[in-house]
Amino acid sequence: MPQHTLALVVSLDVEEEGLFSGAYPRSGAGLTNIPLLRRLAFLPREFGLPLTYLCDYPVLTHAPSLGVLEGLLAADGGELGAHLHPWNTPPFPDMPWPEPVSTAVMPLDAFRAKLEALQEAVAAFAGRRAVSFRMGRWNLFKRAMAVLPEAGFVVDSSVAPLRHVPGGPDHFLAPADPYWLRPAGAGGARLLEAPTTQVPLVPGSAAAVAALAGRLPAKARDAVLSAFMRTLVLGVNPVWMPEATMRLAVRAHVRRGGRVVTLFWHSSELLPGASPHFPDQAAVEAFLKKVRRFAGWLRRTYDVAGVTLGELAGPAFNWPDRSSASRRRSTRDWG
Repeated sequence: MPQHTLALVVSLDVEEEGLFSGAYPRSGAGLTNIPLLRRLAFLPREFGLPLTYLCDYPVLTHAPSLGVLEGLLAADGGELGAHLHPWNTPPFPDMPWPEPVSTAVMPLDAFRAKLEALQEAVAAFAGRRAVSFRMGRWNLFKRAMAVLPEAGFVVDSSVAPLRHVPGGPDHFLAPADPYWLRPAGAGGARLLEAPTTQVPLVPGSAAAVAALAGRLPAKARDAVLSAFMRTLVLGVNPVWMPEATMRLAVRAHVRRGGRVVTLFWHSSELLPGASPHFPDQAAVEAFLKKVRRFAGWLRRTYDVAGVTLGELAGPAFNWPDRSSASRRRSTRDWG
């Protein structure tokens, strides 16, 4: 019997192939994975779970891909959001860093211009700008996050709690449920952060480990946080996590008061051979069966309400405001 009302977001990074190759070309990457999005129609049709399509610039400027998206949105609804790959989104000013250029150092004027190009592509297709956003490579530092409301974004989903990447933004202690921020400061516009769902296996352990790591030299700190991420974190990403772990993550999140579960994966992971996780058709088929089983389990176990990322910012939800926490913890990029 369902025991808890749970909002469920299924968000997809809709993008070209090549993400897992280690190369970052401006053009020429394939988009043969986009028609395979049709294989996910069972989520809205059978389980009432709308999809949030976070599309990057190559997709939004490719007529055949737009035809696929137009058909999916017309048939099953959902939301068109934006996903920024700065290495293939114009303009391309000369910068002294190799791709992918981190938002820690990218000039903010260049970042603004890329967001504007992305939004113009969204509006040319959909007739309006996107409200939801995810940064490529999860590389959204706070200085860049502050620009998102200027570009018309209301909801960001670029934070993966408990994930540690040396040199990347520090979102390790970010909450698992959505929260409001004013990333530009007290007088700036609000932005809803909707993290992907990851929680510690043991409550309180993440803060303790982060405190310990903070007293260590950089190399040892990276090792401790990375080890925690690999061994003591529960999540619902169907590519990263076993099915049993995904179920345990939801149970733990709900038991600790969580109200939203946010899944994500990449569109290219539906194409055999485009990801090291799915080298052949059999692996893709097993993945789709796993997603179907998990959606069915959620429906049987909880009172699930399927929502898009943009809908999380609506009046039906009352998320906490962490703007004041942001000022107190200014050294952390999550706020």
